[in-house]
Formats: sequence, C-alpha cells, structure tokens
Amino acid sequence: MTARIHEFLRNRREDGPCVVVDLEVIQKNYQRFARALPDTRVFYAVKANPAPEILRLLTRMGSCFDTASVQEMEMVLAAGATADRISYGNTIKKERDIARAFEMGVELFAVDCVAEVEKIARVAPGAKVFCRILCDGAGAEWPLSRKFGCVPEMAPDVLEAAHRLGLHAYGVSFHVGSQQANTQAWDQALASSADIFRQCAERGIHLSMVNLGGGFPTRYLKEVPGVQSFGDAIFCALSKHFGNRIPETIIEPGRGMVGNAGVIETEVVLVSKKAEDDEVRWVYLDIGKFNGLAETMDEAIRYPIRSERDGDELVPCVLAGPTCDSVDVLYEKEPYLLPFSIEIGDKLLIEGTGAYTTTYSAVAFNGFPPLKSYII
Repeated sequence: MTARIHEFLRNRREDGPCVVVDLEVIQKNYQRFARALPDTRVFYAVKANPAPEILRLLTRMGSCFDTASVQEMEMVLAAGATADRISYGNTIKKERDIARAFEMGVELFAVDCVAEVEKIARVAPGAKVFCRILCDGAGAEWPLSRKFGCVPEMAPDVLEAAHRLGLHAYGVSFHVGSQQANTQAWDQALASSADIFRQCAERGIHLSMVNLGGGFPTRYLKEVPGVQSFGDAIFCALSKHFGNRIPETIIEPGRGMVGNAGVIETEVVLVSKKAEDDEVRWVYLDIGKFNGLAETMDEAIRYPIRSERDGDELVPCVLAGPTCDSVDVLYEKEPYLLPFSIEIGDKLLIEGTGAYTTTYSAVAFNGFPPLKSYII
C-alpha cells in the first residue's frame, strides 16, 4: 500500500467498503512495460479497470487500448484517445456492434473462426483482422478456457477467408493465461505464430503483427518476475522463431498495469465458529464475491490481507462475504491465516485489488451497492 493510499484511507469519511487506486503506481507500471518491450505497442486491457481517470492518464502517456465492447470504446474515446488506438479484441461480437465500431473509426478486430470473419466483411470492409489461437496457459494462476481462439492449424484458413473477402489479414494473437508467472510461456505460442506466418505466406498472404496478449502478473502472496524479465524472454522467443524478420508486436496488459495500484478497505462483520471444538474460525467481511472479489472463485487469486493486528498469533480462518448466497465464500478449501485477535468492526486491507474488482462488482445483489472506487 502506498503512502498516498494510506493517507486517503486515514482521512476518508466512513461509507462502506471501497477500493482506492493510486495513479502514480499505474504511471510507473506503464513506463516499465514501455521500457521492457520498446518496439511493442501497449494496448491496455480496459476490462481490468475502466475508471475514467485511469483511461485519461494512459491516453496522455501514449497507450493504446484493448476493448471488449462498444461501450468500452466510448469510454476510451471520451478519455481523449483516437479510434486508431483501439482494438476490438473480443472474438464474440454482434454484427451491429462491429458496424458501430467501424463507424467510430475502429479498424482492428479479433476473430477466431470464419463466421466471425464473414460478419466483419459485411459491415467493416477493408478492416484489419487478427486470428486468435488457443494456448495451454500452463503456469498461469487463472488459465483461460477454450472459449476464445482456435487451434493453430485452423488459423491459416481463417486468415485466408478474411483475405478472400477483402479484409486485411493482419496477424495472429494468443493469451498465455492470466497471472502468468512463467517467463517462457510465450515461447510455444510464438512458435505456432511463426508457423502460421509461413503458411499464410505460402498462400500469398503476408501477415504483419503478433498480438502477445496479456497475462503479465501482479504480486499477490507469491513473488513474481518483473516486467523486464518477461520482456527479455519474449524478445528472445521472437528472435528464435522469426529470426531477423520480427513482426510488429502489441501487448495487452490489464492486471499487470493496474493490479498493484489498488487496495480495498473492508470491515469485519462477524467472527464465529460452526462448532465449539472447531479449530477454524469463520470471518465474514462486508465485501465478497458479488462485491468485487469474484477472482477468489476456486481460490484462484489469493490476495494479501493486512490488519492493524498483524504480528499477533495467526489462526486458520474461512473468509466469506456478507450476502445470503452460499457460494459467497472466498477462502475455505485452504483457510486463510489471520490474527486470532481480530474482532467485529476491525478494518482489513486487501492489497493488489486494482484490477478486476470494480468491474466484477454486482449492481445490487441482496441490495448491497457496487464497490465504491476512489482514484487518487
């Protein structure tokens, strides 16, 4: 937690759980990405945290933006960015949304099948398309499913279909999994990408770009490699598989850009046991899965949690949210160690919560309001 966040929380009026995000941390993160891969364009993944203040800062710093909907594009444009800095990175798009994006000036679209290519060809003639391929995600805390992407063997046919329909077959993309701790995770995907480039060239289609995706981690309970380590490994893999003909590249950091910039302050609502001889206590907070902590699903992301009682004896606790839904339990399979002295009314600080918290917060499940957000 930064001194700026600490000072803000010390002086704020009590109004329930909130996340506080420090823009100075995001500014430093962007600079690290720019230094680590100097020839690569940064497309911030808006879904991680679309706060207007964050989008305005990144716009001023020269960032581009990966968007998943027309609404996110409108946010980016409102922040002052131009349409040529926007990618429509969602492979699942309504045709009317493709048309609207194209009308707004967006010309870069993700695809992973011929049917999606055909939609773009009908309403966005001449647009640039890149084909997303599947990636195993080994080493990621949150591996991605098969929902997005096609097998690499299918990609040349998808890109050839785009070429034949008058679109600009622009490149290939992949995602190595969210919170990826393995710096070598990009190697196999880049090998597949280089093979797709070769196959397309044999068909008279010359691709230009590889979208390296996101996956860059933020620190939670475990140490993770720094951005420069990822940059060095990615450049080595590019050189290995593309030789001296390294393509244009882009990255889509989301969590790695804003995750460590935010802290949630939450209150302990109840401390109890399920049986007198139970060694594990239940600690209920005023925030849970439906209020911004959806990434505790399957206990995939384990956030650092601090309290004013740190240093006291630690005991295993099940952490749960306040709603009347039995799935609103954060950590139970592997109970969380918290001070035995924690009491009702204590404040806890959940660190590393600048990404995927406000955007996962329900509108009013059980009547609880969405997570408040302060950008400082």
